[in-house]
Amino acid sequence: MQPVKSVFIATLFVACWSAATVGLAEKPNVIFILADDSGYSDLGCYGSEIATPNLDRLADNGLRFTQFYNTGRCWPTRAAMMTGYYPHMVHRDALPGLGGGGGNRGIRQNWARLLPDFLKPHGYRNYHSGKWHLDGKVLPAGFDRSLDMRNQGNFFTAKSNLIDDEPVKITGDEAGYYATTATADHAIACLKEHAEKHADKPFFQYVAFIAPHFPLQAPAEDIQRYADNYLGGWDKMREQRFAKQKKIGLHSTTLSQLETEVGPPYDFPDAFKILGPGEINRPLPWNDLGPEQKRFQATKMAIHAAMVDRMDHEIGRILEQLRTMGVLDNTLIFFASDNGASAEIMVRNGGHDPTAAPGSSASYLCLGPGFSSACNTPFRRHKTWVHEGGISTPLVVHWPAGISARGELRHTPSHMIDIVPTILDVIGVEKPTTWEGEQIPPPPGKSLASAFEKDVTIEREFLWWFHEGNRAIRVGDMKLVAAKNEPWELYDLKTDRAESTNLISSQPETAKMLEDLWNRQLKRASDVAAQTMSEQPGPRQKKKKTNPDSK
Repeated sequence: MQPVKSVFIATLFVACWSAATVGLAEKPNVIFILADDSGYSDLGCYGSEIATPNLDRLADNGLRFTQFYNTGRCWPTRAAMMTGYYPHMVHRDALPGLGGGGGNRGIRQNWARLLPDFLKPHGYRNYHSGKWHLDGKVLPAGFDRSLDMRNQGNFFTAKSNLIDDEPVKITGDEAGYYATTATADHAIACLKEHAEKHADKPFFQYVAFIAPHFPLQAPAEDIQRYADNYLGGWDKMREQRFAKQKKIGLHSTTLSQLETEVGPPYDFPDAFKILGPGEINRPLPWNDLGPEQKRFQATKMAIHAAMVDRMDHEIGRILEQLRTMGVLDNTLIFFASDNGASAEIMVRNGGHDPTAAPGSSASYLCLGPGFSSACNTPFRRHKTWVHEGGISTPLVVHWPAGISARGELRHTPSHMIDIVPTILDVIGVEKPTTWEGEQIPPPPGKSLASAFEKDVTIEREFLWWFHEGNRAIRVGDMKLVAAKNEPWELYDLKTDRAESTNLISSQPETAKMLEDLWNRQLKRASDVAAQTMSEQPGPRQKKKKTNPDSK
């Protein structure tokens, strides 16, 4: 708790009180906690019925951003968060016409450093625990310690994971092992080592949970707490979460309509033969489902809830370690998700045993479009799309030493590209303009520090998205968005984040202006990436019946 608080406080302090902020005796610690496939409304403080008391307390004693965005997918979001650039600019998402790398295989340019490289010269120790999904190894990226959770197909084994870039040595029985707990264990071990050996230095800690990404797996006792909670279905869940969000004051929008014709982003029909008659690939009206389908779907949501619950519990352990160290108040803590909840349905890795207990290591279940829609309340679509459901994430910021506001909302549109400039601003570090003789291009992100104390709007030209043909741009409250191979749609997000009233016909000039801006940014990103395309991997060899990279 303290590290997050320190970072948050530092950012706010520098931006809001300039001279006074610089007067802090110590630089704040910074902790960034990232969930994987968690929907916008999955925290109690964002409308959920799931027990998330630790994150709720951070929000009650800090800030909640209501319009914070990711990139809609795992690896592009991590690149944006750790570099401060749109991922396409640093070869971490594909661009049309360039060929070569891109996607999950692109290699960043030498100048595209991760945040720890800018913190190290100012005395920071840097720690990573959990998912990586960036190019290259972890320690050369500026981290002093790392647990790299390479195994993302079974939460109950450490097999294939790396410690400090070396394979984990597994000895004896792994009974009791669970990846979410192991991630927190490593983060806490790093904090204890820091307190023992480096207490005179500030730290940056990146805690990247895999949860609640598929396969939906959780300890049986956690699942049991939610076993029957979702038999009322996704329609009821969406209405209840939306009502809570309205009471909190998160939105001035309507609730989106379920898109019963929109299923998973990728089609794996063979999976349904394995998963059985309880699985469906459309968010149909709950009352249209049969009893077996209702139980199967409700059980999947119960496991998802259990995974979020367990993640919050483990975050609480990390916060307690910060309290023990006496650094909670001067730790700037962020919490966010890498994309919206997932509509994907597939079976891979070790496969799925229909006779195994749902949520156990022998099962392989995915949330699917029904309850994914509910987890993304009140928005449309899911992970991979760039409609609001795919790109909207909670952002909780906690930093008692640097932020005087408590329990307040911040409505400024903001993005993962803003994290690096915010942290550097808060700790008073000016980012270099060159790296080893290479010019560093101007980053697109903005510092959010000025919004820490007051609910102000950060001025910017636009926010931009492009992933697998899905594209969007936001200028002020106007958003132009299109799914792959579909025409542009135009929405006024001030009152319609549900993206329900398409204004494309009534405001063609606005749509044209936004489209021109979208194309200009595509060219900017392409111009930057094109300079080093010769360094990128060649085309991936396609194999029959293989799943694409999910995150």
